[in-house]
Amino acid sequence: MEIRNSTVVTEFVLLGLIQSRDIQLLVFVLILIFYLIILPGNFLIILTIRSDPGLSDPLYFFLGNLAFLDASYSFIVAPRMLADFLSEKKVISYRGCITQLFFLHFLGGGEGLLLVVMAFDRYIAICRPLHYSTVMSPRTCYALLLTLWFGGFVHSIIQVALILRLPFCGPNQLDNFFCDVPQVIKLACTNTFVVELLMVFNSGLLTLLCFLGLLVSYAVILWHVYRSSSEGKNKALSTCTTHIIIIFLMFGPAIFIYTCPFRALSADKVVSFFHTVIFPLMNPVIYTLRNQEVKSSMRKLLSRHAFC
Repeated sequence: MEIRNSTVVTEFVLLGLIQSRDIQLLVFVLILIFYLIILPGNFLIILTIRSDPGLSDPLYFFLGNLAFLDASYSFIVAPRMLADFLSEKKVISYRGCITQLFFLHFLGGGEGLLLVVMAFDRYIAICRPLHYSTVMSPRTCYALLLTLWFGGFVHSIIQVALILRLPFCGPNQLDNFFCDVPQVIKLACTNTFVVELLMVFNSGLLTLLCFLGLLVSYAVILWHVYRSSSEGKNKALSTCTTHIIIIFLMFGPAIFIYTCPFRALSADKVVSFFHTVIFPLMNPVIYTLRNQEVKSSMRKLLSRHAFC
């Protein structure tokens, strides 16, 4: 798709997360430390799952893909944000803004659908265990993976299409530290009521429905677990609790950002910061810390390479 319309703005000026230079330096150091510690941890999770034949269940297959999606997602905003902390003028080109926006929603939409797939996997494993190996076959897992990637792509293309149709003739100051639909739309030189309404349906409403659907699904799963007397009850409870934590971390900020596009709130930047920088890197780590099999396999992998 060629990026051509009545746009005369060729770049956007990012106002950033905070204005104080001293606080910016502190935040820069904290984010850099967090980034350098947690990001390798995500890649270690992927390597562990790929290298251990004992972690071949669909649960770990999807966990590895979650770690990959979150690691990729973190590259969209955080590196540029760190670079902007050291720059006097925070500028992003129009094409760069559209590109950032596309990948933000492509990977974010894919991750949201992945959490739906993981809920389906847990439902079959806990509520229909005799059918699990048949339903969640390797072929089905790859088909679900392709479906969620395609769903994220379609969702993102719709978001980009909404922006490309808008004229931008100034001002060009973006009140954020990255490009996202709610802030970019507000700079358009036209009435954006319909576009914002479409964005609410494409992002806000779908996010809210997925969130509510996931909560209902896990309520059914937990009810089934409590009624059961199987020896794997504690493991099932631990896994489902972890999934629910990630659902709140993923969907809570997204609902806040995309269901209220018509007004700017003082908490928008803080919520966006945690949604795009902190939570994506934490999600797979939270899963791993509560999963004994992955932790055990990770320790074996590290000890094996440590003594080589």
